[in-house]
Amino acid sequence: AQTFGADARMSAGMPHPSMNGYGKPATRMPTSQVEQPKEQRWSPYANNGGTCLALAGDDFCIIAADSRLSSGYSILSRTTSKIQQLTSKCCIASSGCNADQTTLHKLLKFKLAMYQHQHGKELATPGIGQMLATTLYSRRFFPYYTFNVVGGLDSDGKGCVFSYDAVGCFERLKYSVSGTGQALIEPFLDNMVAYKNTENKPTIDRTCDETLELIKDIFASAGERDIYTGDFVDIYIIDKDGTRYEQFPLKKD
Repeated sequence: AQTFGADARMSAGMPHPSMNGYGKPATRMPTSQVEQPKEQRWSPYANNGGTCLALAGDDFCIIAADSRLSSGYSILSRTTSKIQQLTSKCCIASSGCNADQTTLHKLLKFKLAMYQHQHGKELATPGIGQMLATTLYSRRFFPYYTFNVVGGLDSDGKGCVFSYDAVGCFERLKYSVSGTGQALIEPFLDNMVAYKNTENKPTIDRTCDETLELIKDIFASAGERDIYTGDFVDIYIIDKDGTRYEQFPLKKD
């Protein structure tokens, strides 16, 4: 019988078209040597997570923030503080990009040092609140990727908290939260501190010690739900006697 095509090649001792000269399968050549274009993206910003909180009382203010520094699902540091003490009666806590946070805190410390040299006194907390707003607004076209909370005592010795967006819009509040745990903590403070949507509102405000225990419970609960909040909580308590620091460890797992 006469053979044709591939069978004829095989009977003549020639390799099958699907084989190379050594009896092995031939490699398929690419149809095109030109790769498709790839789009490259780069962002100067990174959100390193964390939660900051400030709560003011009649004659005190408490500023707290966790110490976890994250990038995606990786923990870069467990002991990075997000709080900077600016004066004896004022602190700032910042979440967001750690690099911008460090740069902003250094700039504020420099401006406050210049003010003290020129005027011979510390800038009051409301003045620091306005100075931070001006500083953030000056960088509105390339903002500091930080979400800041300023807390302290005003000139009358009353607790005050200032809340900001990224470009310097701010307001004075009784409490404020920023960072990845904000959505978890803010409704809790609305109910337990501002007593919103409640019928029986207490007539006596919490003391400083009671407020401190409340903040510890808040961070312990937030650490259970938010993977970017954890490790330790740095707490600064500001009252008429000055500023004292306390560290509260969260669960280890």
